[in-house]
Amino acid sequence: MVETIRHEARIPDTLSGRRLDRAVAALFPEYSRSRLQRWIRDGRVTVDGGVRRPRDPVREGEVVALEAEPETETFLAPQEIPLEILYEDEALLVLDKPPGLVVHPGAGNPDGTLVNALLHYDPDLSVLPRAGVVHRLDKETSGVLVVARTLAAHAALVDQLQRRVVGREYQALVVGRPTAGGKVEGAIGRHPTDRKRMAVVERGRPAVTHYRVAERFSAHTLLNVWLETGRTHQIRVHMAYAGFPLVGDPVYGRRLVFPKGAGEGVRQALSGFRRQALHARRLTLVHPVSGDEMSWETPLPADMAALLEVLRGG
Repeated sequence: MVETIRHEARIPDTLSGRRLDRAVAALFPEYSRSRLQRWIRDGRVTVDGGVRRPRDPVREGEVVALEAEPETETFLAPQEIPLEILYEDEALLVLDKPPGLVVHPGAGNPDGTLVNALLHYDPDLSVLPRAGVVHRLDKETSGVLVVARTLAAHAALVDQLQRRVVGREYQALVVGRPTAGGKVEGAIGRHPTDRKRMAVVERGRPAVTHYRVAERFSAHTLLNVWLETGRTHQIRVHMAYAGFPLVGDPVYGRRLVFPKGAGEGVRQALSGFRRQALHARRLTLVHPVSGDEMSWETPLPADMAALLEVLRGG
């Protein structure tokens, strides 16, 4: 008998009125849309205990249950790509992802991804959704990322993420000088005209980001950032929305800003930093087997650390 993973989620007001297939894709992003649509047609997705069609609308408060059946990701080739492993046991892998590494294959990135590397390191991950990856980091974002190694661990971690008990702390270098720490609250969804971007929109999914000033420079600020929710590009979107876009962000940033009277070294360092200055510094969660709270922290990558040193020198 094939082991299944059961998920349940309640429809929030932001998804009320949406088609079932679109709502389920938002509720369970760890699974591909094509797989979710097939499960809906096969009756593996129920709404308040009943089977519905993919196009049927859902309403706020309804409970969606999913019986997910793992499938081997045969189309993904294992590739020998170095992994920086911070911790591992039978249930978890915790990694320090470098900037520039795509997490999951997609359009424009058919291979050479973290998932390809994981399948080489542990072939048993092929039966897990997205090879055990339960949360993503953008290609150019570095830092701590957790991978489940069993179906039970996967279900437990997804549940923790949905209940917002996973602690995720980032460091972000932004343009401008926030006066103090604060909170950015704004629903995030697809940009109304540019579908490749996310934006704060009325009918988006609720999103909350907290930040605190860690270090100030003449025209930039290093922030410690905590996620209360986990939406696509959340920190990048929220900080730009607040008027403090990330340094180097090619999508949500703005024109290059130099400090007043900046020397050539500072100008070159800022001009040469071509990715969003964002690092997933610390991850805290409850171990799915032992029940112990565990935390991992990783230092800034070399390029971001070097940029900060230049800014400190003026």
